[in-house]
Amino acid sequence: DPSASSSQNEQDSRHYARAAKLPMLEPSDSQEAKDLVIEAFELSERFDTPVLVRLTTRLCHSKTLVQLAEPALDRTEATGFIRDFDKYVLLPRQAILRHAAIENRLVALAEHAESSSWNRIEWRDRERGVITSGVAYEYVREVFPGASVLKLTQTFPLPADKIREFASGVHELLVIEELDPFLEEQVRALGIKVASQGWLPKVGELNPERIAHSVAQRSPQPMHTGDLGVPGRAPRICAGCQYLGVFTAISRIGVRVAGDIGCYTLGALEPWNAIDSVVCMGAGIGTALGMEKALGDRVRGRLLAIIGDSTLLHSGLAPLLDLVYNQGQSTVLVMDNSTTAMTGLQGNPGNGRTATGAQGPGVNIEKLIEAIGIEWIRVINPYDLAESEAVLREALEYPGPAVVISRAPCLLLKQKEPVQQAHLQEEACTGCGECFKVGCVAIEQQRLHGLIAPLINHDLCIGCTLCVQACPEGALAPRKLIPDLVELDACLPLPISR
Repeated sequence: DPSASSSQNEQDSRHYARAAKLPMLEPSDSQEAKDLVIEAFELSERFDTPVLVRLTTRLCHSKTLVQLAEPALDRTEATGFIRDFDKYVLLPRQAILRHAAIENRLVALAEHAESSSWNRIEWRDRERGVITSGVAYEYVREVFPGASVLKLTQTFPLPADKIREFASGVHELLVIEELDPFLEEQVRALGIKVASQGWLPKVGELNPERIAHSVAQRSPQPMHTGDLGVPGRAPRICAGCQYLGVFTAISRIGVRVAGDIGCYTLGALEPWNAIDSVVCMGAGIGTALGMEKALGDRVRGRLLAIIGDSTLLHSGLAPLLDLVYNQGQSTVLVMDNSTTAMTGLQGNPGNGRTATGAQGPGVNIEKLIEAIGIEWIRVINPYDLAESEAVLREALEYPGPAVVISRAPCLLLKQKEPVQQAHLQEEACTGCGECFKVGCVAIEQQRLHGLIAPLINHDLCIGCTLCVQACPEGALAPRKLIPDLVELDACLPLPISR
């Protein structure tokens, strides 16, 4: 994910192939993304190996027309599992044998890369030659249309002889790739001089302009963050989401919060500033326990870990068990919205919906947590600010591990028209700003009698009343949108007297 468009770290995943000694394929467009899946399966069967097909964000976010092909008619039927002790039972002796098999397989894969049509030389002007792969190939063709190109699709293991042939046929050799010099280091290890060494940036996504400027200046050029004339816009929590109430309560209490991965990560931003650390999926509980053990009495009763329901079931149960086993006293807040919201409303063991769409019973989170050994468990309504704050304070004071479950369905699961919305009573507003601390995108600003007052955007407001509860002056009040129903006969016209 170059530029970390949706990641907690910007890493070059190509190193996984070298570390695991697995073949890796990198498509440069949508057609190749489709075709290389077939190629990967064929390589897997031929060389008896897993195969990495590496996609980057830019490729995943692009759409182009692709040509479909007829399925192969000579596909071999699955043979089922065949017992092979030396291959599948990795005792120390067998592990040594498998290591030798892996090394021999890499040699065979490198030989295959030499003749593979996916690794191709495109001869043009030989004054400058470029070695590249993946989406960077498209940028190279745009920036240097006349240059010769060695397009590498199998980027591990590399075709050493083909690289030598290409390098010897050009006057100046460049290696253009995103992030780490993964290809460049292997090319230089062959004893080949790379003119572009140190020219390209190791941070951030490439694009044609950045490549052109970096090569022209012979030094890495910074990323452009977009049109400076367009105001910046931070990601926001949806209007009326349960997280608004919970983060408002947390910001009032004032605690150290170890966060996790999900929509609730946005609680680290204004106006709540309610999360102090985010590392990776499932890390929040372990981070809180580590802080507790390291800092002792200085943080006792002041530590909170936040994790979502799907993340808890994915990678939060082990650290929760550690919290009990190591006699921690941190409080864990489980944000249960009945889905995996941030990445597309996928099913998970909590809601019981499988990847095929089948519906199962789902896990009872309270019983699961109780079975781990936690005795203090409470469920709150996140749309009740007073209750949320009171229960969280009680949990933090409990002399042992405590779990608070904030439960309300994600608003994207079942959208419906609101039956009420917040309205401002202008004469009562003092401009205190407490409503803005809820952080709802439906609360905009207006100048009223010389004060900064709320302006409710009724296109966004769902009527959750969190801002109403936050207002100390009673200036915000809910107003019904659907009038009370009346009996039909009360609306019939009176008979005409003659």
